[in-house]
Amino acid sequence: MYPSDLKYTKTHEWIRLEGKTASVGITSFAIEELTDLTYLQISTQPGKSLKKGDVFGVVESVKGTSDLYMPVSGKIVAVHTELSSKLEELMKDSYKTGWLVKLEPSNSKECDTLLAASDYEKHCQESHH
Repeated sequence: MYPSDLKYTKTHEWIRLEGKTASVGITSFAIEELTDLTYLQISTQPGKSLKKGDVFGVVESVKGTSDLYMPVSGKIVAVHTELSSKLEELMKDSYKTGWLVKLEPSNSKECDTLLAASDYEKHCQESHH
């Protein structure tokens, strides 16, 4: 159900390691829970260093607002700025075209603390009960 090459957070972000860089986004589960997305703001920029757990943006829907948290520490190298005006792309494919930021992780060991797809799926099922 969730791409197995990604790692996940309990706050519904995903990270895809691509050599020295990594893409970060929000999961399809989060988008389904939020339903119709109305607003996305990414409040960081290339060159900024963020720590694991830092808020890097916000996503809003008719149901409410959710902060976006960094899954790992690192330096931002790219921000998907045009995505905020193309929310349908995020809703359609949050794993490929819907990435939010790219970064250079500063500590690769942090990725080991994140959830594998099967564990994330269990976490989502538990949070529904």
